[in-house]
Amino acid sequence: MLTATVCVALSGAGLAVALLTAWRRRFRRATRIAALALLPIGLYEAGLITLGGKIGSAVGSWAADLVFKPTVWAGFAVLALAVVLYVATRFGDAKQVTRAERKAAQASKGGPAIGAATSAPQLSRSKTAPVARPKGRSGADDALSDMGDIEEILKKHGI
Repeated sequence: MLTATVCVALSGAGLAVALLTAWRRRFRRATRIAALALLPIGLYEAGLITLGGKIGSAVGSWAADLVFKPTVWAGFAVLALAVVLYVATRFGDAKQVTRAERKAAQASKGGPAIGAATSAPQLSRSKTAPVARPKGRSGADDALSDMGDIEEILKKHGI
């Protein structure tokens, strides 16, 4: 009952201010003030003010339980454990795939790999297409090809 009285009083005061603003021939501003003045009574009649109060009360009681109840902390610990287990299984799947790839590579070579190849992690190969070399360059110019590219860029910019 008190909430309804406060909302009606706020709406009435806002509409009075809107009338005074319209009296001064500021109709656009008066319309905006009237729109804002109708919000409190509209929110009350729609039940959104009491809903907001219930939500605030629920959040407050949950926060109090968070601080004072150890079962809430245990719940967070269980959630953290679930996340850790899920992430651990994702890493475990990735390691099994690489082990399967190693076994397939060893089988294709005909024997176990020797040395650092077995202990080093395998890197995935890039799936991009190789860079095409300009025509007219021989294999001997590969070492100087980078310098030629740089010279072409500098000439293009007038440097």
